[in-house]
Amino acid sequence: MKLARTLAACLMLATLGACTSIQVEPLPEGMTDQPPENWTTRSASLGQLDHWTLSGKLAVRQPSDSGTAIINHWIQDGEAYDLALSSSFLGMGSTRLKGVPGFIELTLPNGETYRSGDPESLVKAATGWQLPLDNLAWWIRGLPSPGSDYRLLFDEQGSLAIIRQNGWEIRYDRWHEFLASYPALPARITALKNDKRVRLVVSNWQELRP
Repeated sequence: MKLARTLAACLMLATLGACTSIQVEPLPEGMTDQPPENWTTRSASLGQLDHWTLSGKLAVRQPSDSGTAIINHWIQDGEAYDLALSSSFLGMGSTRLKGVPGFIELTLPNGETYRSGDPESLVKAATGWQLPLDNLAWWIRGLPSPGSDYRLLFDEQGSLAIIRQNGWEIRYDRWHEFLASYPALPARITALKNDKRVRLVVSNWQELRP
């Protein structure tokens, strides 16, 4: 009986110790994790926008190197994407990225084509840039990517300010009403992960017919 009580006491202390080691990250000043009343309707509407094209700029900053690229077009057809990028950075030139979640085909300026089931690793090997490609089609619309945990933070006006997901923090810096049939869409987002930063600036956005 004494041994049982001792084990129970040790178990309780271990449990309490484990509980006290969990740290709840405080909310940034002026932020809330409570979505506004229109969030369900808004996110459902943006989720229906799955055929579109946009153009803009991409900037990457990381310890090893930094650079910018022009997004000549980003065509999204359901889950399939087609990105045409132009940059003089690292001799990247005109680079084409085509794929779906879990697969990518990358074409370099010299015409060489590479395929991989790990889009992020292939892009990093070819360009030196770390781009969360499988998530960007969601984040660029102001939506969390499905299939993994996330946290949403909203500002005092009820606008989405931050998505935290898969180790990334996506900050929504600016919104614009690109499409009359949809709520305002992100015009600039900044994705941060450790010492890496990816910034997307959208200059034009058009819906495509399926």
